Amino acid sequence: MARLVQVLCAAAALAIAIAMPARAQGALPAGEGRDLLATACSQCHPLNVIRSLREGAEGWKRHVYNMVTRGAQLNAREADMVVAYLAANFGPTAPTTSATPVALPTGSGKDLVETRCTVCHDLERVASAKRQKSEWPALVANMVGRGAVATPDEAQAISSYLASHFSGE
Repeated sequence: MARLVQVLCAAAALAIAIAMPARAQGALPAGEGRDLLATACSQCHPLNVIRSLREGAEGWKRHVYNMVTRGAQLNAREADMVVAYLAANFGPTAPTTSATPVALPTGSGKDLVETRCTVCHDLERVASAKRQKSEWPALVANMVGRGAVATPDEAQAISSYLASHFSGE
């Protein structure tokens, strides 16, 4: 009887492991590398996190190879396929689509967040980010350092808006 329970549990775990990447694939655009991404990346990350990033090939390469060093099951050829897929489908110029429309709370700086942050991120990512109030200025400065367009006053307004609406404090 104990052996039967073990076999049934193993079969259930296998069915779940097979079904999860298959379900995840439906949320991703078709293309070479999608199946690898769905299998390797969705083991640790929900796909909305992956879909909300907007990186170029070099940025995606850093992320993917960082994940490989942390245990993602991809060889070098597979990792390069995933990088190419991500850059093509989730690069800075790829159109963003959110499963559910996100409306940001009103407040000073909202318009800047909607116009500046969404060049690279969808509003779902912005709205789901939770940081300590003190972390927002450094995060916004990091984004400006990576190419986000904002004057120092605009960066301050963005930081203040995000700190007041999306802080974990």
